[in-house]
Amino acid sequence: MWYFLFKYVLMGPALRAMGRPRIEGHDNIPSDGAALIASNHLAVVDSFYLPLMARRRIYFLAKSEYFTAPGLKGKFQKWFFSSSGQIPIDRSGASAAAGALSAGRRVLDGGGLLCLYPEGTRSPDGRLYKGKTGLARMALETGSPVIPVAMVGTDRINPPGTILPRPTRITLKVGEPLDFSRYEGMAGNRFIERAVTDEIMYALMRLSGQQYVDIYAAKLKNDDGSYTKAEDIMGPDQPAA
Repeated sequence: MWYFLFKYVLMGPALRAMGRPRIEGHDNIPSDGAALIASNHLAVVDSFYLPLMARRRIYFLAKSEYFTAPGLKGKFQKWFFSSSGQIPIDRSGASAAAGALSAGRRVLDGGGLLCLYPEGTRSPDGRLYKGKTGLARMALETGSPVIPVAMVGTDRINPPGTILPRPTRITLKVGEPLDFSRYEGMAGNRFIERAVTDEIMYALMRLSGQQYVDIYAAKLKNDDGSYTKAEDIMGPDQPAA
């Protein structure tokens, strides 16, 4: 109930006024049945605009810290993320990947629509970064199709260093589902999972028009929350694609 209240009453009208969102290729999202959505990740509001524009309910995997903060603020945060379709996962420790896979499979086994961000974190500079293989493994183990979705413009609503949102135009581009049934039975093979991940990232690059950088975005984040430039890690002889 809260999910649809957020979408149509409590948050939806404000989000529409602020972002004037439009969606292209919505028919590529199946009307029923299990499917994975692979999206680029530019801003926190990605997880708001995608459910807003899709007719089906979408589930997300969210870090467990969103659900365990202390105090009144922590309780409100836990209620909000739970009500809006976020599923907590522990991203630390050796069992983190297995926990995420298990949580995702429960959604897919129930015929749900699950969205993952293969970059693993938000892009620090608007470019598209190397994808992690967890989504590929989930697709191979469940046989679910992967639907690439490019978010365009969400990073301009609330750029780093700003407080008030900046009205802009947001576009969601939904690509044709990617079928990886040719790799049936090969889940767990790291070379196959990397090939599947790279195919997904290529589809996202074409949809979004972003420049691709062949390193993990998480490697750029410093302990103080600042970011190192990708070029400082890659070196001048390894330009982005």
